[in-house]
Amino acid sequence: MATHWYFDFISPFAYLAWPRVRALAARHAIELRPIMFAGLLGHHGHKGPAEIPSKRTFTYRHVLWQAKQRGVPLAFPPAHPFNPLLALRLCVAAGATPEAITAIFDWIWAQGRAVDSPEAIAPLAAALGVTDPAALSSPAVKETLRANYDAALAAGVFGVPSLVVDGEIFWGEDSMDFAEAFLADRTLLSTKEMQDAATWPVGASRT
Repeated sequence: MATHWYFDFISPFAYLAWPRVRALAARHAIELRPIMFAGLLGHHGHKGPAEIPSKRTFTYRHVLWQAKQRGVPLAFPPAHPFNPLLALRLCVAAGATPEAITAIFDWIWAQGRAVDSPEAIAPLAAALGVTDPAALSSPAVKETLRANYDAALAAGVFGVPSLVVDGEIFWGEDSMDFAEAFLADRTLLSTKEMQDAATWPVGASRT
């Protein structure tokens, strides 16, 4: 069984999903793969939620509502969308451990702090033991991020967060129940109905 979680710190939905993914990773082997969401948008020709005014408003309100419902602290960073590259590189440099991921998510989405400049991210990097700024631009870090992105494209990932289980994509924070059901029962997507959903012709109506 191969399971990977693709995420970008720019996504508040990834922040909301993370506690559940972390708990799931304690029971299943999950490789945590930070990637640049903007690259997926460009590859698939999509606009980000913040690029569509009405979708931006809905998204932010939805995230705030969900956080309140769960009792999860949420404070937007100084600007959104922001450039998450340094946060992604820091994550890789810190080993992409659950502890590092939690710290970075909390910095951005619980404390509402910036990560889009070397000065802004320096205290967080120091707290994670990454004291040399050059570490964030090392070839190994860059190559890992690129490999994660290439793997996401190869798997057909189109958005974040996405949990990919044996090649099946479970996209979004609200797909976690679906993903856990599949982890518990691998025949879930093998029914005729599920197979038809994967092959139904574009434009055809169900009669």
